[in-house]
Amino acid sequence: MTSGDDTRPAADQIAGEHTYESASARVEEIIRRLDGGGAGLRETLELVKEGRGLIEFCARELEAVSNGLEELRLEELVERLEVPSGPRSSGPQRS
Repeated sequence: MTSGDDTRPAADQIAGEHTYESASARVEEIIRRLDGGGAGLRETLELVKEGRGLIEFCARELEAVSNGLEELRLEELVERLEVPSGPRSSGPQRS
């Protein structure tokens, strides 16, 4: 039996070989192969391991993009708060 620690190098390797799009396409291929029922026991195990690593990679990619978008939204909000919304006079105007 192998320990759970051997998944990290595989995940690092996936990151070097795939983009989010290519990893997601490979997951779809794996699902089709498994759904087809033609994979033997050992191939099924290998496909499941590969799929798991790809799904973890995709989840990390989505999280990174989500965090990046959140940072952009915060930066935009700060800019809006720092920049006056239009020309204003220095004092309050009364009618």
